[in-house]
Amino acid sequence: MTTTTTMTTSRIIYQSESGGVAVIVPTGSVELALKDVPPGVPYEIVDAANIPSDRTFRNAWVIGMDGCVEHDLDQCRAIGHDKRRAARTEAFAPFDEIIAKQIPGADALAAEAARAEIRDKYALIQDAINVSETPNEIKSALEDA
Repeated sequence: MTTTTTMTTSRIIYQSESGGVAVIVPTGSVELALKDVPPGVPYEIVDAANIPSDRTFRNAWVIGMDGCVEHDLDQCRAIGHDKRRAARTEAFAPFDEIIAKQIPGADALAAEAARAEIRDKYALIQDAINVSETPNEIKSALEDA
């Protein structure tokens, strides 16, 4: 007789081809949910508590030696820098428009001074990301963005 395990706190995890860790949440037995794992792909059955609740750096998740989901710090930094660049681009936008379009009545010197302040601010955030030792430190650095 085959027994099936129904554990609402169990999750099936495997390394995704596109980066990060895929998480399957079984709606019934874990055994039935295994059909959703791609053929030939190694997987782990873990407790939900072993999966980070913060999804900020989900694309940097890797399966650790103990089957827990961990963060690849270099990937976290890369994601942090992408978020920093996007925020900086958004902050530059109104001043870029003034300078590029040479809008009459707009002070191009003031716009360039504002851009310099933005560059300085985001350079500090970049430095903070580069020296961060944990995903939480990277996240804290991005709070200033």
